[in-house]
Amino acid sequence: MKILVPHTVELDLSNSGEEVLVYQVDQPIPDEHVDAEVLVVWRNTAENLADAASRMQQLKLVQTLAAGPDSVLAAGFAGDVAITSGRSLHDGPVAEHALALVLAAVRRLDVLLEAQKTSTWDSAYNSAQSAPATEGLYTLDAANVTIWGFGSIAARLAPLLTALGAKVTGVANSAGERYGFPVVSADELPSVLAGTDVLISILPATDETTNALSDELLRALPATAIFVNVGRGATVDEDALFSALEEGRLRVAALDVTKEEPLPSDSRLWNAPNLIITPHVAGNRPKGSAALVLANLAALNEGRPLTNLVARRPN
Repeated sequence: MKILVPHTVELDLSNSGEEVLVYQVDQPIPDEHVDAEVLVVWRNTAENLADAASRMQQLKLVQTLAAGPDSVLAAGFAGDVAITSGRSLHDGPVAEHALALVLAAVRRLDVLLEAQKTSTWDSAYNSAQSAPATEGLYTLDAANVTIWGFGSIAARLAPLLTALGAKVTGVANSAGERYGFPVVSADELPSVLAGTDVLISILPATDETTNALSDELLRALPATAIFVNVGRGATVDEDALFSALEEGRLRVAALDVTKEEPLPSDSRLWNAPNLIITPHVAGNRPKGSAALVLANLAALNEGRPLTNLVARRPN
């Protein structure tokens, strides 16, 4: 079996016993390798994926190392090609970055950084974060944190927030309990938002989640609330978010992802008030990727269920 692995990550698949070849993720698949049966994907261009989908007729499996398979699904691979995601490979790094963004937003490190740039000792900030009427805005202790998209990343993040005194509620397709935390259904989200201090989105990009954070939901949040997105940019109505920040209906937001990436230099998000932006760096370090690929290669050879198999709609 021929396996193509991307040049963007080091994968030791020597134990697979298969033919493993490296390809460039920003170039068409070489003619001599279009007969490969497995394609491993990481940081591929849309053009490369579309080329692979149209020319690799013997493919059995596309293994993306990204947590979200949206770019692979959009490429148009045939319905009989199995697609598996890199879910769980990014849990630790994304949870860490989410926590960093939450703390930066809660403690308003963006404000302090601007003061530092002007050599200002910000006494007004100190007064606000210690005054009885506003000190609660500057801490996670007793804060109500809602995590929208309560999967394996949330399982790593929620205990960290709890350790700092936050009360965590998850939002998923169905209500219940996950990883020891209460979870409400997506239908209940609007009522939960009314009492939310920090909303963290880890939603994947799907047809159902496009612009999921709408103007209506933003208006359901208190004006003192914080929004953090480490999921996918497609899930946020960016015009509505900009308006909420500009009009003071949202205290601060932090985005690691945007609809268009890289974010264009002329995007008004760069100048939105009270907005922290990082360049999609929460994950980008797939931990344990070789083990996942090897496990799925063995499963493919033996006819066993694949790990992280992505459900696909019939064409």
